[in-house]
Amino acid sequence: MRLSRLIAIVLVGILAVSLGAVAGAQDMVEIEYWQYNFGARVDAMNMLIEQFEAENPGIDVVHNSDIPHANFTQEIAASAPAGVGPDVVTLFYGWIPAYVDAGYLVPLPEDHFSEEFILETFSPMVANSKFEGSYWAIPTAVRSLALFWNKDIFADAGLDPESPPATLDEFVAAAIATTVYDGGVKEIYNISRQGHTAALAEQDHHWFREVLVRQFGGAPYSDDGRTVTYNSEEGCAAFAWLAAFETEHMTGSVDIGDASDAFVNGETALHVDGSFRVGTIRGNNPDLNYGVAELPVGPNGEQHTFGSYWTHGITRRANEDPARLEAAIKFLQFITTPEAGTLWVNNVGELPAQLTAASDEAILADPILGSFSAGLAYAHSTAFVNETEQRQVLIDAFDNIRLGGMDPCDALDEAAAAEQELIDNFWADRE
Repeated sequence: MRLSRLIAIVLVGILAVSLGAVAGAQDMVEIEYWQYNFGARVDAMNMLIEQFEAENPGIDVVHNSDIPHANFTQEIAASAPAGVGPDVVTLFYGWIPAYVDAGYLVPLPEDHFSEEFILETFSPMVANSKFEGSYWAIPTAVRSLALFWNKDIFADAGLDPESPPATLDEFVAAAIATTVYDGGVKEIYNISRQGHTAALAEQDHHWFREVLVRQFGGAPYSDDGRTVTYNSEEGCAAFAWLAAFETEHMTGSVDIGDASDAFVNGETALHVDGSFRVGTIRGNNPDLNYGVAELPVGPNGEQHTFGSYWTHGITRRANEDPARLEAAIKFLQFITTPEAGTLWVNNVGELPAQLTAASDEAILADPILGSFSAGLAYAHSTAFVNETEQRQVLIDAFDNIRLGGMDPCDALDEAAAAEQELIDNFWADRE
């Protein structure tokens, strides 16, 4: 074979390979998935993305998980008007009305996510993803609140490390018994080991609304969710009970440090938190000797907890391009399967949102996850119009008590008035 012909054949081969690579690149669809930075959730999603891309070689998923929780919504707000940002986004279920109002989300396509499919497949609380007649998001996992306790601290304080408090009175007694002060002086800033820290910016605003208010005999809202009722006599008693951990019992304070971090680091005896904290403990302090129990019952003996979930929606950016929309739908379907829910519980600690995966006997019998799973049967989910702002009014009220010395009932009346205005303004635009 002549050299010139050989060279020609080689060049044709190189050109064919190059053209094939270009064609392959042109066929590749890239979508972005955004979630806030939470280590266990990031790792679990990376696993799901790797599996998804292996099964869907024509789709590349860019995972943006570097945004802190506090800045997440602001980043979405900045990206959406510019036509950039996520195609599939994770958001707290309580943000759905605000995200819909802002135009960030599009309704889930009914041919892929029908209401019948959602109601038959997912936990009942997922119905909170329906707003103004449409479903806007679907979750991989759900969670409830439970009581975490540090067994080593209990033993050190002379308490039975295998017997967490079962009532609110026992909870107070255990918090007092496990608090240690430098020099024995009972002051907040002398605490060297916290018994319990009331943290409204974390999960305690949920604990107050949906659990404590009910346990003291009240109701947080009217049945339709449009009227604030937690500033009743019963609600005031519940709020005063919660505030007393800092103002009277002096068992802890958020001014000392983050309440969740303190528990994970073994510095706090009692902590109310969600099942997602289990993944953090596994990753950051696997040797922590702790237990999880259902939340203590109140004066009326009733059991209540708060149920919630982070969920995934398709954005208007994906909706503007048929190829990206198709890829986003495939990705959303993949990350909300029972298999994805099982992966999530094993790596994050949140419970599968899918009924088939959540009913796994291994989860129900698990000494850590079992209490969260049991709580789903009696969990309440708040019908937020704007979770961020509704949370803030209770944070402000709590600060008015602990920092400003305000009477708990006066602080709660002020919070209720502010939240009622938020709710009224939201619904006024829809009537």
